[in-house]
Amino acid sequence: MDLGARLTAALAAEAGPSSDYDLDGLRPAGAGLRSAGVLAAFRADTGDLILTKRASGLRHHPGQIALPGGKVDPGDADETAAALREAHEEVGLPPGQVEVLGRLPAHRTVTGFAMVGVVGLIHGPFTPVAEAGEVEEVFEVPFAHIADPARYHIERRQWRGDWRSYYVAPFGPYYIWGATARVLRGLALRLAA
Repeated sequence: MDLGARLTAALAAEAGPSSDYDLDGLRPAGAGLRSAGVLAAFRADTGDLILTKRASGLRHHPGQIALPGGKVDPGDADETAAALREAHEEVGLPPGQVEVLGRLPAHRTVTGFAMVGVVGLIHGPFTPVAEAGEVEEVFEVPFAHIADPARYHIERRQWRGDWRSYYVAPFGPYYIWGATARVLRGLALRLAA
């Protein structure tokens, strides 16, 4: 089965929303969440996934590994439009090169976002260009790493006075964790089903 067909079949599987709070058995109120879209863009020819290391001077999630994306702005039609716009701004990915295959269920973050993962394929040549104000580095992770549920495990740390559990999927020098790892793990589980 080719990559596009595998991803499309995975996206068709039934799955509910997730939350940064799930592993700790917490169920915070869902009111007041801000909508956001992130782009899980895989190269059609190699299957590699584009990820970023956020700039260390950012107010939210500085230095963390992330999928390109951000909050839905007033000019965005929805989370998909936001993810495509942000990927263009952050890594120079032209929206016309992305074949959108579908969306993952919303993931609630501890920072108050309802984050929708948009899954797509990048067609044609593309050389990422990091937007210096937001992105410190752009790198790629092989599909085999992202798609393997065994690569994801749980770690814990103290955050705002409480112990919090979260998924991680380290890749070389990159510590993929938190909401990014949780969204990618959800996709990996669907791919493995």
